[in-house]
Amino acid sequence: MQLNQLTETTDQILDTIQQYFVGDRQLLQKVLAASLANGHILFEDNPGLGKTLLAKVFARTTGCEWGRIQFTPDLMPSDITGTKVWRMNTGEFNLEKGPVFTHILLADEINRSPPKVQSSLLECMEERQVTIEGETHRLERPFFVIATQNPIELEGTYPLPEAQLDRFLIKLSTGYVKNEDLEAQILKNRSKWGQDDPTDQIQSVTTQNTFREIQDYIEQEIYVDDQIYLYISRIVRATRESPYVEVGASPRGGLSLYKVSKANAAINGRDYVIPDDVKLYAVDALAHRLIMKLEYALEDKITPRSIIEEVLDKIEAPKEILRR
Repeated sequence: MQLNQLTETTDQILDTIQQYFVGDRQLLQKVLAASLANGHILFEDNPGLGKTLLAKVFARTTGCEWGRIQFTPDLMPSDITGTKVWRMNTGEFNLEKGPVFTHILLADEINRSPPKVQSSLLECMEERQVTIEGETHRLERPFFVIATQNPIELEGTYPLPEAQLDRFLIKLSTGYVKNEDLEAQILKNRSKWGQDDPTDQIQSVTTQNTFREIQDYIEQEIYVDDQIYLYISRIVRATRESPYVEVGASPRGGLSLYKVSKANAAINGRDYVIPDDVKLYAVDALAHRLIMKLEYALEDKITPRSIIEEVLDKIEAPKEILRR
């Protein structure tokens, strides 16, 4: 894998997704960067904005196997991870794998299941493995979760605990399309497809093995200068010192920002990270990890996003960095 091959492949992935999902290309680039960093993505937005469609189109475009779990209040942990079933013909227990045994797992409306079910994903997300009745099973690379949740309909939902939110590399919002032309394009696409779900029409751009090669290249070949390490560290530590925050970003938050910055550099054709890579993802990687003090959490004036943006304004970015 060479850098020019990597950027050509990632451009093809983004171009293909844009044929089916009408939206900001930068949003699609963020999804791709997080997945290439082998990280999990949480989409939180109003219903009907294409969160599920984007996840399905992305999975099909990358050529990886994917599975979907529709989270409901009656879901059980074994419905996610799988269980052992007694077979009369063989006289032994056989493992029935759950939908988590895949490469890209779409966890739709993840906050509609109780904490016991949500917690069954913790080991999968952090360790990339599943323990079923004392036996551990490794999950094949790549493995990452694309989860969605609806923030406005709270009845019958269970907010994700902070421990699980911290497992998501980035948290994104699709948002409404910017103008009436794009809104019209959504209707034209529906007319062209002849169905609401076009995923069976999508041709994969890459393969599972190629996707892994890109991930390995980003992990091993993208250079990060000491000044960038220090810059990320200062940003993360500044979130803990904010007077509005009860709990700031964890070290895992800093690692997430570091990983996704490397992936973004590669997508943009660079084998080194610059401060703009860090700035682009700071809010997405850190805001959902902050716990506001109660007196500020009830107000709309100060939000985790505004705190991160204030930190970025205060901390001076390195002006000179070494390149490999």
